[in-house]
Amino acid sequence: MLDAMLVRPEPSRSRRRAFGRWLVGLLLALALVGSVNGPALAQRTPVEGFADLVNRVAPAGVNISTKKAVQGRSGEESFPMPQVPPGSPFEEFFKEFFDRDRGREQQQPRRSLSLGSGFVIDAQGYVVTNNHVIADADEITVTTSDDKEYPAKLIGRDQKTDLALLKIQGDRPFPYVEWADSDKVRVGDWMLAIGNPFGLGSSVTAGIISARGRDIRAGPYDDFIQVDAAINRGNSGGPSFTLEGRVFGVNTAIFSPSGGNVGIGFAIPANLARPVIDSLKNTGRVARGWLGVRIQSVTDELAESLGLKETAGALVASVTPGGPAAKSDIQAGDVILEFDGKKIDRMRNLPRIVAETSIGREVDVLIWRKGQRKHARVVLGELPDDEQLAELGQPSTPQPGPAMTTAKVAELGVAVSAITPELKTQHNLADTAKGVVIVELEPNGPAAQENLRVGDLIVEVAQEPVTSPPELLAKVRQAKQDGKKAALLLVDRQGDLRFVALRFKE
Repeated sequence: MLDAMLVRPEPSRSRRRAFGRWLVGLLLALALVGSVNGPALAQRTPVEGFADLVNRVAPAGVNISTKKAVQGRSGEESFPMPQVPPGSPFEEFFKEFFDRDRGREQQQPRRSLSLGSGFVIDAQGYVVTNNHVIADADEITVTTSDDKEYPAKLIGRDQKTDLALLKIQGDRPFPYVEWADSDKVRVGDWMLAIGNPFGLGSSVTAGIISARGRDIRAGPYDDFIQVDAAINRGNSGGPSFTLEGRVFGVNTAIFSPSGGNVGIGFAIPANLARPVIDSLKNTGRVARGWLGVRIQSVTDELAESLGLKETAGALVASVTPGGPAAKSDIQAGDVILEFDGKKIDRMRNLPRIVAETSIGREVDVLIWRKGQRKHARVVLGELPDDEQLAELGQPSTPQPGPAMTTAKVAELGVAVSAITPELKTQHNLADTAKGVVIVELEPNGPAAQENLRVGDLIVEVAQEPVTSPPELLAKVRQAKQDGKKAALLLVDRQGDLRFVALRFKE
């Protein structure tokens, strides 16, 4: 009985054939999966090292040295003459010594040297580097990977992105590298950096991409890629490569308390650098799109006061008179949510997107105004330089407000007054000043906690202009009655406009 239970009937020949076909199919499927995933993984993981990649791209990397004449300082500036009693025998000795030393310094100006990195982007010898590497240089020398030195000509520079373009001349085409699409590199991807750390000569380091979209407050268009490959002083201007051998970033800065590598380096994305370099190559300058607004971040408090469902966008604090926005329907107090179809998640994204947009192009701008979405059409102008911006006109003189009065706004912890000639003089207010003046702050009150000061002007409440203290008080109390938790104010501090959301006192 037990033996009968353990006996298995032999499968039929047809069943054995079917099982055989199934097994062969399974093995083929597994082999196919291995053939698809295996090579792809090998391409992304440099298990055999970076030697082949380095041999291919290193010839395009260059070292950059600069010289700058520095006038010698006078004897008193470099080392003060000792004070000796009048008539002392040392008086003539020290006078003769310092006079002779001054003469040597004035006749022999010293030379200041700096070292950096760069890379060749075409066979004609155009070289990309950082602006701070060659800033104020009298002489620029480029040393290629074969130790040949070439005098370099500065084609153009851009301080806002810290990029510069040089040109060297040779008797044969130069090895060069091409740009990558930096939008396609991912956090965690392998990368390679080449540079000239501490002036030692061409050096190679490897690592991964650590983060994207870093703002290190280096300029108005910060959008750095963070890498963990070793980058030190002298690496500035050098390239960061993908494993395909294309440049995805220009190494520019490090974060280091000691000045040496701690695994946090920053590279300008290729997609930001490339149009700047192309413009420098073609015209020697960079022309950028200009909207003509001053913006600020949207905080949680501001978003709540404005009725926004999410903390996003760029809040327009003021509109430049005569600028592109002033000629369209964009107003102070608008929140720009999208520009040319691109969502503005953070305020600092807008300047970069506007700058990259073609001058003279009409674009659609999605704005949030008083609880509603609206579309505005604006034709971009060219970003003027600082002097041109300063020369732009100011708003016309506002109409005078009502009679001079004062009011204490306990909800905000302030006392305000109408603008008077005495207050204009006391707080150095412009003749065109409008609104009401803060004349008293309650310690630790809502206004004081938001760093408002005596002398600041409150121009608007809830995006409505105020011309007198009673009007301000009425609008604040109305907002509180409407269930608002904060009052949205437009504050003017010596011509600097910004929106502030002040939470009402409990």
